[in-house]
Parts: sequence; C-alpha cells; structure tokens
Amino acid sequence: MGYLNNSSITIDAILTKKGRELLARGRDEFKITQFALADDEIDYDLYNPEHPNGSAFYGAAIENMPILEALPDETQMMKYKLVTLPKGIARIPVVSVAQNAISLQANQTTIIRPDTVNFSGGNRQFGYTIILSDSDVASIRVTQGLGRAGSRATAPQFIGDNEAAQSITLTGTEFEIIAKEQYDTDATATIIVIGNETGGRAVIDLTVKKLDVATVSNQGNIESAL
Repeated sequence: MGYLNNSSITIDAILTKKGRELLARGRDEFKITQFALADDEIDYDLYNPEHPNGSAFYGAAIENMPILEALPDETQMMKYKLVTLPKGIARIPVVSVAQNAISLQANQTTIIRPDTVNFSGGNRQFGYTIILSDSDVASIRVTQGLGRAGSRATAPQFIGDNEAAQSITLTGTEFEIIAKEQYDTDATATIIVIGNETGGRAVIDLTVKKLDVATVSNQGNIESAL
C-alpha cells in the first residue's frame, strides 16, 4: 500500500480479474456501468471551526491528508461508502443481522437474513454482498436472490492458509452457511455482509467445531476421538 500525491486530482483504478478479462477481449465489452465512492481515509475530527485563519481553513487539515492508493481487497478498502439518501432521512442506514457470532458442527447449516434499519426499503433493489473469508471452513448458498438464485459478485478472491482456502463472495438477499468437516481443530472464519445500496456492513464471527470421530478400540469398544 502507498499514498497518492494529493496536490492534483488523480484517479487510481485497479481492475479485478473479471475486469482484466473483459478489457482483453476488446470489442467494447469493458464498460463501467456502476461505481462507488468512499471516505475511508478521512478523519472528520480534524475539521476545526475554531481555526484562527477563518472559515476557509476549517477543513484545511482534512484536505491535506494523504489519499490511500487503490487496493483490490473489498474487506479492507471502501468500508465507508458515500451514499445519496432521499430528503427527510434523519438517520444513517445500518445493515443488521440477527447473529454477531455463529457456532456450527460439521454439515450444520444456518440462514443469514440481512436487514437495513433506519431506511425503509434499503438494499432491496441490489441486495447484499456476502464475503466468507475461508472456503475451507464453510460454503455459502444464496437462498433468495434478486429475481434469480443470486449471483457471484465481482470482488476478487483471496488465498487463505492454503491455495484451496479462498474467500467466497456472492450477492443476494438471503444466504445459507453450510459448515464443512474439521478433523484437526476448531476452524474460524469471518463473514462480512455489505449493503450494495447503502454501503453499510455487518461482521459475523464463524466457528466450526472439530469433528467428533467415533473409533473402535482393540477390545471392540467404541471410543470417541476428540
């Protein structure tokens, strides 16, 4: 990660794997139809209405802050997206989930139904993006999508402890988490739910318990291997 020179207006874009694929095809297949803005690097506590040089300098410290370089990691960048809300909205929409922590046994499932509070109808048009940090811990299935069975989002995949343990990213309005078998120890992962319209997010800690495997001893007794 680096910093951009904020003495001039700069657009620093990094294409996802899908974006590079479309750009390589040519024939006008690469078309930007949507974009989002965020203010992750801005510290609004630096706004100083008591600046001795007057109102023109109230935001001087903020305007001179370095701008973060683009990073294609949706879990780290653009956490605080800017949104346009209808007039009369007095509160910021908040993405809400029923669980802030989930503990499952192997092959158990649970449903995540995100909701948006403080904004009636929020995220109903474009739904939510869900990111599971480690595909070795669990899998995700979209149970309610946007007029279809959900879709795979364009966020890049990231490698976990081994090459197979990649993150999983899907879009929809309701999701099923299916725990995978863990033989060595309890496994943990993080689930991030992001509102595609409001930009809010919720984080869920996922734990999948080690599998309790039954074995047979030399005497023919059934033992439990923990």
